[in-house]
Amino acid sequence: MSERLDAVLLLEDGTVFHGKSVGVTGKTFGEIVFNTAMDGYQEVFTDPANLGQIIVMSTSHVGNYGTTPEDASSDHVQCAGIVVKKFSEVTSRDRANLSLEELFVNDHKMGICDIDTRALVRHLCNHGSMNAVISSEENVSIEGLLSELQSFPKMKGMELASRVSTQESYISKSLTDKALYKIALVDFGSKNGVVHRFNLNNCEVKVFPMNSKLEEMLNYLPDGFVLSAGPGDPSAMSTSVDLVKNIIETKKPVFGINLGHQLIALSQGVSIEKMPHGHRGVNHPIINHRTGKGEMTCQNHSFVVNRVSAEDNSNIEITHSHLNDNTVAGIALKDRPVFSVQYHPEGAVGPHDSLYLISEFLELMQKNK
Repeated sequence: MSERLDAVLLLEDGTVFHGKSVGVTGKTFGEIVFNTAMDGYQEVFTDPANLGQIIVMSTSHVGNYGTTPEDASSDHVQCAGIVVKKFSEVTSRDRANLSLEELFVNDHKMGICDIDTRALVRHLCNHGSMNAVISSEENVSIEGLLSELQSFPKMKGMELASRVSTQESYISKSLTDKALYKIALVDFGSKNGVVHRFNLNNCEVKVFPMNSKLEEMLNYLPDGFVLSAGPGDPSAMSTSVDLVKNIIETKKPVFGINLGHQLIALSQGVSIEKMPHGHRGVNHPIINHRTGKGEMTCQNHSFVVNRVSAEDNSNIEITHSHLNDNTVAGIALKDRPVFSVQYHPEGAVGPHDSLYLISEFLELMQKNK
């Protein structure tokens, strides 16, 4: 390929990194965060929960094995941009249909490479996530970029789920002979892998837009509800909180994932807080308080349930906690068949330690049929 253009990464605190461009030419703004996964880059970049974020990959090489439609978390690259150390110029994989570069160009996305990502990740650990801009334009003015950057909105208080939620409901059939369960999934930015995992487990899934009416979902006669993951600040989603509260009142089984987990907490009067730099990666250890066993999990979030607020709520059981920082990783309601986790149980991409949660949800639906 032709020589890469010069590019610059500017953080809102004035820190500057110089590198080379990836994807299209231009500039992109977003909240800069880091992900510690060593592979699964396509799943990360196409995850709707990463809308509006510039993702720093802490692993050394990105792009080595190209991309395939089967590995995509959604139909397009969702993140605002990427920052990597070494961007592979060679794709080595027989199943790859596009290089990562081609995928980014096709989706009009950009990034920057040849960056000291160890120094950048350390900076974000010490100072927290913040807004940033990547630019590969000619004659870049750092002062001008910084002025634009300072007026760019913060992630806290931003509602983004409506930008990635499906616009029309659709049904994804069970991949087994016969569907034993019907699930209504409220799409706040769901990954393809979540629906696929339920399809593999005798479930037909009807995916509903996040602004759907409860009556419409109940007309589907679901055995249970799944509240999906997604981007943005859940505290800015008051209409969705009301919907979740009404779903819970149906007394049908409910399973919340990431953003869905946070919305369940908010519906019960539990507060949510923004983390300094969040959890992103496939190597996050949690403990299941019911079994005493540890699990490795895939996590991707900036917000978390406030532990004190959850502990003060007599109807909330904290079922899982993060072993690194003791943040809340899972809750259950004591008076309803409702539970949720702050990580991805479907194992696409990531560990399969938490697949039992899918089975537990199926058991809840069976008991409540």
